[in-house]
Amino acid sequence: MKRLALSEGSTVSAERYQTILTDILGKRAIKRAMHLLERRDLTQKQLFDKLKQNEYPESCIEAAIEYVKSYHYIDDLRFARMYIRYHQEGKSRQRLKMDLLAKGVDFNDVVQALEEEYCSDDIRKIKKLLEKRHFVPETADRGEIRRNYQFLMRKGYGSSDIIRAMR
Repeated sequence: MKRLALSEGSTVSAERYQTILTDILGKRAIKRAMHLLERRDLTQKQLFDKLKQNEYPESCIEAAIEYVKSYHYIDDLRFARMYIRYHQEGKSRQRLKMDLLAKGVDFNDVVQALEEEYCSDDIRKIKKLLEKRHFVPETADRGEIRRNYQFLMRKGYGSSDIIRAMR
């Protein structure tokens, strides 16, 4: 408070408030955004939420996001591509899509990234999961088939792929 020469209960002029907002809080928000991005890639929504958690004003958050976007430090399409490359062996196409949408990546970016990057064989992954669960189609009863089918549906695999892999 001393650095700004403010005392408790005093009022601040609109001009002084703008100076504090842009010169102090704006710069701090940019530094915080850069610090967060040093550790790992974030989507625009994740960065916004992190800065909001630190109680920066929305105008400062938006300015910080525009700053890091101008240097391509955040790029949701690039994030989606990297996420798909890294996770496609363990997740279905649908699960990847839902995860990326939950992280705040734009739907069009998700679709584009999936078309460009996704090249995994879902049936092979389903068979691997069934093998891990000790599923044997010849000896499986209705209940076991139903449980495994529902398990795979929750993982995001398509019905036709599941049925094909279970046979």
